[in-house]
Amino acid sequence: MASNPPGQCCVTGMKHERADWAKFANRRLWCVSSTSSWPRAHEGVALLLLTDVIGIWQNSKLVADQYASYGYTTLIIDIFNGDALTLNRADNFDFFSWLKGGSTGDNPHTIDAIDPIVKSAVKYLKEAKGATAIGAAGYCFGAKYVVRHSPDIKVGFIAHPSFVEETELQSFQGPLSVAAAEKDDIFPAEKRHLSEQILAKKGLPYQMSLYSQVEHGFGLRADHTKKISRFAKEQAFYQAIVWFDAWLV
Repeated sequence: MASNPPGQCCVTGMKHERADWAKFANRRLWCVSSTSSWPRAHEGVALLLLTDVIGIWQNSKLVADQYASYGYTTLIIDIFNGDALTLNRADNFDFFSWLKGGSTGDNPHTIDAIDPIVKSAVKYLKEAKGATAIGAAGYCFGAKYVVRHSPDIKVGFIAHPSFVEETELQSFQGPLSVAAAEKDDIFPAEKRHLSEQILAKKGLPYQMSLYSQVEHGFGLRADHTKKISRFAKEQAFYQAIVWFDAWLV
């Protein structure tokens, strides 16, 4: 793997502020059109935000709003079919049982279940929003599904990735930017270095930025009361914006 499977740090963090829900084809989503506050909307361009295991919640919706404020129509779709995790689970939570669909197994969160949802989100952006070029920002769990969906996704940004296989990273055929945490058992130094080697061999534009003194999850679940965490989260967002501005627009 180019990163390790998720662990307890994938469901630990701080809750930010925001509410409201929307629906599309019986799936929960948050779609924010590019706002007039930005000097120019990026017409024909859209972003798909693929979340961590907390799904569509205050923090991810706020980040979608931020992308929209920089001219990007941004969509979050419920990749967990109504079964996203809540924040700060107990240490003994059986993550892999949840992945397989729980005790009944009737709502799995595996590749076979999630890939079609991502494809439907791409279709929605093309047909309903007129997107001819789609980028994607993937956080933790969602990073896997950024790199899996090339060439539909032209440009990618991933933060503190989990569950990404080496072959998946190799298969992504577009510019890719990565935001990594210094303190991350899921994406430790050896996985970062391996990922750099894979990306370098591909010959496509890539970026690997390391943020000091922060943990896995900082891109969406940073503790805003800590200056170093707040800086890393904000800077990683700007990293994504500059990347999309350079390679997607």
